[in-house]
Amino acid sequence: MPYLSSHEHGVIIQIHVQPRASRNRIQGPHGNSLKVSITAPPVDNRANSAVISYLAGLFSLPKSSVLLLSGGQSRCKRLLLPGYTIEGARAVLEPMLSGSG
Repeated sequence: MPYLSSHEHGVIIQIHVQPRASRNRIQGPHGNSLKVSITAPPVDNRANSAVISYLAGLFSLPKSSVLLLSGGQSRCKRLLLPGYTIEGARAVLEPMLSGSG
């Protein structure tokens, strides 16, 4: 999973966001990123907030702890999932990825 990397405070996940989707979901690998569909439009920081909320729920984290490290104005984003290891993040994502593709 090239979109997961280790960080001293957790795991960094690199995602490619598809805004204005019909539903929030993990779509699967997209190059070196994980493609995530979000229903929110990419205006007034709504897509960023939706991505943070979606990932926080997925990884059972408080929204305030998921940090957007880069890509605030881009579809390609890097976010920190605190307290996770790569193996722990993989365990959360694998059930969703096995159904895609």
